[in-house]
Amino acid sequence: MTTTKTTPLNRQALLVCFLAALAGLLFGLDMGVIAGALPFLAQEFQLNSHQQEIVVSVMMFGAALGALCSGPMSSSLGRRKSLLLGATLFIIGSVGCALAGSLEMLSVSRFILGLAVGVASFTAPLYLSEIAAENIRGSMISLYQLMITLGILAAFLSDTAFSGGGHWRWMLGIITFPAIVLFIGVLTLPESPRWLMMKDRHELAAKVLKLLRNSEQEARNELAQIRESVKMKQRGWQLFRHNPHFRRSTGLGILLQFMQQFTGMTVIMYYAPKIFEIAGFATTREQMWGTVIAGLTNVLATFIAIGLVDRWGRKPILKLGFAVMAICMGILGYMFHSGIQGSNEQYLAVSVLLIFITGFAMSAGPLIWVLCSEIQPLAGRDFGVTCSTMANWIANMIIGATFLTLIDTLGSPATFWLYGVLNVLCIVLTLLFVPETKNISLEHIERNLMDGAPLREIGRRQQAAPAPSTATTP
Repeated sequence: MTTTKTTPLNRQALLVCFLAALAGLLFGLDMGVIAGALPFLAQEFQLNSHQQEIVVSVMMFGAALGALCSGPMSSSLGRRKSLLLGATLFIIGSVGCALAGSLEMLSVSRFILGLAVGVASFTAPLYLSEIAAENIRGSMISLYQLMITLGILAAFLSDTAFSGGGHWRWMLGIITFPAIVLFIGVLTLPESPRWLMMKDRHELAAKVLKLLRNSEQEARNELAQIRESVKMKQRGWQLFRHNPHFRRSTGLGILLQFMQQFTGMTVIMYYAPKIFEIAGFATTREQMWGTVIAGLTNVLATFIAIGLVDRWGRKPILKLGFAVMAICMGILGYMFHSGIQGSNEQYLAVSVLLIFITGFAMSAGPLIWVLCSEIQPLAGRDFGVTCSTMANWIANMIIGATFLTLIDTLGSPATFWLYGVLNVLCIVLTLLFVPETKNISLEHIERNLMDGAPLREIGRRQQAAPAPSTATTP
């Protein structure tokens, strides 16, 4: 048992997973830099609240479009080439942002960055789910989320460093350097063995599995499982139209991504300085360092998910995280309603905010990506993950484009209470629909799904066999 869990963590497997997860670092950098740069952009281009929301949300629009295109692209070109394209778009978009001389050029460059993020947010978790052994799959996909949080923290630190002189061009342009590293790193990655099997490149798939698994026997067993599952060719739209079980898993993936975004974490990442201003921290320096502390908390709490996801399971951690976030949003709403007077109340508000971030980073942040990459059947995986990733960015765009408006119209207390209620709703949805997939192979999850098991039970190890005629409904 111990050997099975530790042997796959060889240098080669770790290197492959780390390089793939670098896409998450760029994802996080793109999310984080705008928080610090936005006040300077508003001053440089004389932006009102609505225009600031456009600058923030145009990236999410590009990400939704990038995710939509990523399914067919990943299916035809492969996971590796898709990651290379994403790295190229990161380079182009970040250079464009740094050189922007107008709101229009800035918006176009942010849109290109959005395309890159959409490609990365689709391809990297999918690649990691297909490259990692089942007993470490949750941890490896959580590594992607950890890289996102590290990217956010790095962005907040660089924003703080450059804020003294108002150097927003450096804030936005610094993404170029890790994007180049990602491009070079992806050149060394192997292709996904599942994608290779889908393209009838069996020998190369076997070679990749032997490289990344703890024994030839394990590689042969997994290859046999994949060979069986790829008999049903990728036909996502046709499968979606004709197979109600696939429609269920696609719908669950979309629901999970909306649940993640409507926790309220997105607004904290995009508008952190604004939130610290509401909490009574008046100077730019105080707001920026508060943002850095929030980013550091996000990073450290993600280690909780990495350490527990393959031991406790997905579902218990999700329920705990949503409960923590609901309570924190309620407390913050009450504090903003009653008024934050002295420094003690300011630091209490910050403490509650950091606990909220901890709740997200240990649960919905990484685990939603884990689940969305696990629940889709292989024959429709590209289509299903495309839909869920696009849903993430549509929800992200809605949040980014409405937060300042909600603050202006409803007020800070009602806005935070609203997000608290949404977190309570997420607990209910988790209980009703979310499966536990800990230590279950992707092929076994698929078999349960196609056998018609309720969504919350598709991760069960034992599933009664149905009538042959319904097992693989076309």
